[in-house]
Amino acid sequence: MQRRTQRDMGAPPTPSRQRGRAKRRHRVLVGAAAVSAMLIVAGCSSDSGSDDGKDKAADSSATASASASPSPTVRAAVYKDLPKACDVLSKKTLDDLVPKAKPGKESLSDDISTRAGCSWDSLTNNGVDGSQFRWLSVSMLRFESDTTRGAGDELAKGYYDKQVKDVQAAEGATGTKSEPVTGTGDEATAVRYDLKKKEGTFKQQTVVARVENVVVTLDYNGAGLAGDKAPSADDLMEDAQKAAKEAVKTVTDESDGGKSSGGAAGSGSPSKPASSSAPAED
Repeated sequence: MQRRTQRDMGAPPTPSRQRGRAKRRHRVLVGAAAVSAMLIVAGCSSDSGSDDGKDKAADSSATASASASPSPTVRAAVYKDLPKACDVLSKKTLDDLVPKAKPGKESLSDDISTRAGCSWDSLTNNGVDGSQFRWLSVSMLRFESDTTRGAGDELAKGYYDKQVKDVQAAEGATGTKSEPVTGTGDEATAVRYDLKKKEGTFKQQTVVARVENVVVTLDYNGAGLAGDKAPSADDLMEDAQKAAKEAVKTVTDESDGGKSSGGAAGSGSPSKPASSSAPAED
């Protein structure tokens, strides 16, 4: 039978063993305190670094904001309005080109300061010799400057070029001829061609002109119906060019009240077009 020790028999520990246990508890407590101190220091260090990062981010954002480039600008459009479309031609001119015509028919537009137009037509009965038909139309399109799209006159220039090409490529046209027109705005082009219809052969004359940020398109055609002879294309073109010159002059004269003195357009919200926009192209 093995001899049991005092510990196994439940005897109280000796003084030497009590001192050993006290030393071990002391070491455990010291170690735990050291670990807690390290965690506290690490936490404080982490918080300090986070604050520094926030401060640096704020400083960087402020610097970037201060050094940001100013909003882009573009020169302002010269003309800020359009004249009444049915008043761009004098009564004398209308009597010459469309004799005894009824009052002009204004084109539909949701913003007449940007897009406007008017048309007239007449039919002169010459009895047994037939009749002479005339049709005249004037349309105006004004472009506003926009920081995204560009200056108004540049936008008008782009539309002018496209309009001329579209007229030259008119469907069903024969014998198309084009020529520059002087003394009518900043630039102008006249296009003529014949267009055969069941009623007869129509002599079509179109003058496209640009003055600053406004494009004026004048259409004028004539035909001899019911056996009457066809009108002279040269005479029609001469009348069309005179009328286009008068229409452009009306734009510049009557729009002077809303004429810009120049400078730059900062925001660039284009005027409301008849279909978007800025003004949308036909």
